[in-house]
Amino acid sequence: MRPIRHWLVFLVLTSATPTPARAETIRIRIDKMEYSPAEVKAKVGDTVEWINADILAHTATVKNDWEVVMPSRKSGNAVMQKAGEVDYYCRFHPNMTGRIIVSD
Repeated sequence: MRPIRHWLVFLVLTSATPTPARAETIRIRIDKMEYSPAEVKAKVGDTVEWINADILAHTATVKNDWEVVMPSRKSGNAVMQKAGEVDYYCRFHPNMTGRIIVSD
């Protein structure tokens, strides 16, 4: 009788324990001097990856915060650390802009 009670306690405890959400990778393609898509949604902990298909180097630069540099035909990434709207641009080509909307 006792093993069954332990088994029931185990089932109750494991079913009540929340499973952590898996982080995702959101991909943004850089082609013809544009981020595509220009706006994405992510969650804290997600990775945003920029894939540079251009022959020129580009960046994803957040003013006074962080920067990811992508040489020609290479990629770079950043993990989203906090919720909020993240506006970024290419330091080499300031007319290239994008936005990441990060939620908890």
